[in-house]
Amino acid sequence: MFRRGWLAAIGLTLATAACGSSDTDDAGEKASPIKRASTPANEFTPVDLELTVDKLVAEINKGSIEPMHMAILLKQLTGFWAPVVTAAHRAMGELGVTGNVLGTTSQSGDVNEADALQTRQIEESVADGVEGIGIAPTGDVQVAPLDEAIARGVPVVTLDSDAASSKRAIYVGTLNAAAGATAGKTLLTMLPGLPGTVVIHGNLNPGWVDGIDRTQGAQRVFEEAGYQVLVRSVNWEPAGEAEDVDWMKTQLETADPPVVGMIGLFSTSYRCAMAAEAANMPELPVVAFDFEPKTVDFMRAGRIRATHTQRQYYEGYLVPYILYGIRSIGLDATKAILDPQMADDHRFNTGLDVVPAEKIDAYYDFLSSIGAH
Repeated sequence: MFRRGWLAAIGLTLATAACGSSDTDDAGEKASPIKRASTPANEFTPVDLELTVDKLVAEINKGSIEPMHMAILLKQLTGFWAPVVTAAHRAMGELGVTGNVLGTTSQSGDVNEADALQTRQIEESVADGVEGIGIAPTGDVQVAPLDEAIARGVPVVTLDSDAASSKRAIYVGTLNAAAGATAGKTLLTMLPGLPGTVVIHGNLNPGWVDGIDRTQGAQRVFEEAGYQVLVRSVNWEPAGEAEDVDWMKTQLETADPPVVGMIGLFSTSYRCAMAAEAANMPELPVVAFDFEPKTVDFMRAGRIRATHTQRQYYEGYLVPYILYGIRSIGLDATKAILDPQMADDHRFNTGLDVVPAEKIDAYYDFLSSIGAH
């Protein structure tokens, strides 16, 4: 029997359990095959991802449907992570597995506390007999406990953030260099001819590898096209918004050659539009990242022309299926099915949604249709 008491003791976690399935029921009849809930058709539906899951289910259903217990460990359960929670619950319910979706419901900003909490979650999950772990690791400190779990026969799949130096089986999520390049190409189509300067609201901190990768991906697009590039490293501190806006406003007023476009690469992308307004340049092409309410407001006002959203719902949905596939048909067979979206032997690219300003309502409809809004 799996222990649950430790969850209440932590106080920052949420546990869920899906109905378990077995190969036979009490009457000795064969268990029903896995059946996915239908996904409403929409122009933003990632058909390639949907087809990949369908193929995985079809292959799993050729064999025996067995019970499984898994844990999905997230950095948080709200905000950006809410669609991940929804999707993980849905997938686990469709699979008929038992499991927990765990994460903090508040953000203290204490990195050591977050690391310690997630380490405990990994260790307790393994002690409870978990048969698969999906995790958005808080940092490199999770490599050791994950490798220990893997050594005990527990497969690990990472999502959103990776633990590339661990022995995890697969990473599922955005590939940041490619994501930065995609966003860069969106803005590139809006820029006037040379010469010109592009301002990137990105990351220069080498300690944040994902942020560096995304920033450099975008930067290469503009430099290869012949534009000058200025990068402002996002300031996450309480006073960061004013400082970021003031720095970018100054560049808009003084850069030579003049600034011809701006791009934000994180959830604070709307600061680019704020800087353009402060510099009295409301027509300057600006593109963004993520779907924050402030970003949407600037899109509706015509100040941001497009944004790029990560498919976090599909990260949460895919991971339980991949864990079940590894257990049911094996890692190699699972990777063979995932191959169309595999960037290499270990990384599955969920891609991006590119949302033009005029498609905001259509995108909201899509998110609502899958329960991600």
